[in-house]
Amino acid sequence: MSKICQITGKKAMVGNNVSHSKRRTKRAFNVNLFEKKFFWVEQQAWIRLTISAAGLRTINKLGLNAAMMQAAEKGYLTGKDIKFLEF
Repeated sequence: MSKICQITGKKAMVGNNVSHSKRRTKRAFNVNLFEKKFFWVEQQAWIRLTISAAGLRTINKLGLNAAMMQAAEKGYLTGKDIKFLEF
């Protein structure tokens, strides 16, 4: 699985490690990603999303359904990306 937030579309950036002697080597700045379970009220189902901390704040601000619609409009989230959980 790639390291991309399903809500905000954030992904790893590339930069430089700079040592004390100012030598530069490439490194990756990874996103603060984690998997989180949500209850999607409109579908009456539990889903699992891979989101960043910023994505979680977006969900808290807008609500799950609105955040998912916004992510789908921008192309970050598709129907096959959503993992439905069975209990």
